[in-house]
Amino acid sequence: MASVKHTDGMLKPGTFDKKTVVITGGGTGLGRSVGKYLLSLGANLVICGRRKDVIEKTAAELERETGGKVLGTACDVRQPEQVDALVAAAYQRFGAVDCLLNNAAGNFICPTERLSYNAVNTVVDIVLKGSYNCTLAFGKRWIADGRPASVLSIGTTYAWTGSGYVVPSAMGKAGVLVMTRSLAAEWGKYGIRLNVIAPGPFPTEGAWSRLMPPGMDGLFASEKRIPLGRLGEHQELANLAAYLLSEYSAYITGTCVTIDGGEWLRGAGEFNALEAVTREQWDMLQTAMKPKK
Repeated sequence: MASVKHTDGMLKPGTFDKKTVVITGGGTGLGRSVGKYLLSLGANLVICGRRKDVIEKTAAELERETGGKVLGTACDVRQPEQVDALVAAAYQRFGAVDCLLNNAAGNFICPTERLSYNAVNTVVDIVLKGSYNCTLAFGKRWIADGRPASVLSIGTTYAWTGSGYVVPSAMGKAGVLVMTRSLAAEWGKYGIRLNVIAPGPFPTEGAWSRLMPPGMDGLFASEKRIPLGRLGEHQELANLAAYLLSEYSAYITGTCVTIDGGEWLRGAGEFNALEAVTREQWDMLQTAMKPKK
């Protein structure tokens, strides 16, 4: 019997048959990876993003790669009227929507005192207002139709720990986490579940190079920061996202699942920096601490 690998798909084929999933920011990166996996499980897929050419190209590629049905449409999630148009397009193409993945985001690393008001607004508007706009637009439709549904948002661990140099993102993601918990309590009576995933580092093309100052990669080496000593694989996150969107997690709502190899815990522990102490240094310390006879 072959052993299971962490890069294997987790759910059985047909899990999302006759289900339609909308993914914001679904044209690249993790959104694309999750969308491709959901298509393999039988879902109809709607992806959106601000760049029409990227979205349409990805939609065509995903249809060729999976044989599934994909609608790609341009949408700036900061604009309520464009979100309403997204809802209308999704329903026109597939008749109904069952799941929403709030994946669209914006971020950059910068000392906060160097940020303009517009820079802060741009990130917060995409992350927080975009997630709220989409959740509210689809939620109103589901409630009116009496249709159970599932919402999943991509968060971050610094939504609760905080982090310097990414303050607008931390503010936005914290708001998404609270929105999720609040609506899970309020909308459970409608059969609408809402959850969050807080990922650690999952490499995407160009992401680190855009965020990281030149020559600083060594400070963020996975073996130094992550107890499991590696970066995440896209399939691992896709497995978790598919599970939380599916009926297999029908009793889970209002929760945030961290998938980061233990990264935030290492950073949070007061003495976790002692990881740098060598075996020989520990021997010396323990010898020095022994009571003298």
